[in-house]
Amino acid sequence: MAVRMISVACLLVACGSAPVAPRAVDLDRADGVGTFVSVPRGFHTRSYWIEGPEGVVVIDTQFMPSEAERMLDTVERETGKRVVLAIVLHANPDKFNGAEVMRRRGVRVVTSEQVRARVPEVDALRRRWFYERYAPDYPSAMPELDAFGDATTEIHAAGLTLRAHVLGAGCSDAHVVIDWNGHVFTGDLIAHRAHAWLELGHVDAWLARLDEIEALRPRRVHPGRGESGGVERIDAQRAYLEHVRALTREASPVVPAPEGAIDALRARIEASYPGYAYPVFLRVGLPAVWTAVALERAE
Repeated sequence: MAVRMISVACLLVACGSAPVAPRAVDLDRADGVGTFVSVPRGFHTRSYWIEGPEGVVVIDTQFMPSEAERMLDTVERETGKRVVLAIVLHANPDKFNGAEVMRRRGVRVVTSEQVRARVPEVDALRRRWFYERYAPDYPSAMPELDAFGDATTEIHAAGLTLRAHVLGAGCSDAHVVIDWNGHVFTGDLIAHRAHAWLELGHVDAWLARLDEIEALRPRRVHPGRGESGGVERIDAQRAYLEHVRALTREASPVVPAPEGAIDALRARIEASYPGYAYPVFLRVGLPAVWTAVALERAE
């Protein structure tokens, strides 16, 4: 836990630069899809919106309540329509912290039963990390989410029909992936030119999630961080995770890790991906990957 606390503090310093205006990204607007990117202090988190004939659906609710407010204002200004539903893709505060803002403005917020079950524990841990540093721009209580069920289903809202795929562990213990009209919204299962959130060490399960996303045959892939793209985003994330796993195996990990061993592994990964955002995510996540691979070797 001490390693994680130090790492998060470093991350907050890195993201504490002067804020820039959040922006809307219009690359997919011809399809009715828009993107909102938070200020750096909000970890450059991406929320997406899908415009329907009867309103708008938002994907993920932002880390900072102030950004959730600005995101809603941006979406409703850009579309001229009201946001009627928000969908949370997994249990991390950059996905669920804006839920209370949504609810106050009449927006229903939903996720799967599996993701909702993980929110209390994750919220409690992240609150210890973030609350004092971000207050008052942090939820004062755990955000409340509704559940659409525990199995893959169709969601009808704003005159749209979305397919909500209920998936297992990856960067979190449970995930939802939204599929609509060739667009797939993955949350942090995919990042573009950013290091992965490896906190739980579920690399093998994460790779299985990427296979499931690929099987949806998406035309456009919308990641949790970094620009949207095509199926090459899936390929790049798979290659990244496989490389992290291969380098960890090469290190012949044992538990407990020898002093400096994980730092040396992190340096090799960073050298493999120069310019990738959030290298501190490796400080948070590599101890879990190291342990998982060490246990794999011991079996």
